[in-house]
Amino acid sequence: MPESSRAPGPLVTLTSVTKTYPGGTVAVDGVSLDVAGGSFVALVGASGSGKSTLLKTINRLIDPSAGSIAIDGADVTADDPFRLRRRIGYVFQNVGLFPHLTVAENVAIGLRLAGEAGQAARVAELLALVDLPGELATRMPDALSGGQRQRVGVARALATEPRLLLMDEPFGALDPVTRDQLGRRVRELHDRLRLTTIMVTHDMAEALILADRVLVMERGRIVADAAPAALLAGEGGVAAQALVAVPRDQMRRLQALAADASRHPRESGGPSPDRSAQPDPQEMGPRLRGDDDGGEGNAS
Repeated sequence: MPESSRAPGPLVTLTSVTKTYPGGTVAVDGVSLDVAGGSFVALVGASGSGKSTLLKTINRLIDPSAGSIAIDGADVTADDPFRLRRRIGYVFQNVGLFPHLTVAENVAIGLRLAGEAGQAARVAELLALVDLPGELATRMPDALSGGQRQRVGVARALATEPRLLLMDEPFGALDPVTRDQLGRRVRELHDRLRLTTIMVTHDMAEALILADRVLVMERGRIVADAAPAALLAGEGGVAAQALVAVPRDQMRRLQALAADASRHPRESGGPSPDRSAQPDPQEMGPRLRGDDDGGEGNAS
């Protein structure tokens, strides 16, 4: 099917989803939300906020203690969990490639389980899709860089042509340059393939740049639900703004360093800039998203 004629990805509906572990620990506490078909949603929060647990209830890697999840109106419990997962792309936090399988075998594992023919051609297509050379198909995972392994993980997630893509901290172990490149590529693939994408990340800057909508979790609940522009304008509440303040402050300090370097070249022993002052939200907001210099914003 031509990509331009693809239907957008499915609507995902969570209703009063709760996950309680033995001992009484509540990881997810009564979460209800709709994720629109074709949207890119980021789940953000501190460690232990419940974001990864919530994500895994969608493909039944974790079954909720209460509540329900539906994909395009169909309850996820109505299908065999293994068949369900083959219809949902999933990018693991630590890549999760099988070390005893080649790159091609890792990418094609979902195709093999589904009994599909033409796997070699599909693998070649998928490697090209994630900007990897075809000759990597015969290599073992330990012969790849971290960025290459993560690209293989994305290719594997897309192998069965899912319309829903779940990603759990997909770029966390990568260096900053590779992380940015792969983030841009994933967003491009989301748009090109018209996916519904839900991504867990602890990096608010990444969420603001890549997603259409950002959900902030705290103690198992969604405490903020807003578009990136609204969060940068100061909306979303205390928890959301605490997360937004981190990349804002980093940007402010970088700008202070750049200004200081232009006034006092390091070789002349100029003073260090003041790194303790608070950022100016009005000034930092647009610059973080690149709106004042023609940056790509959400499409990056």
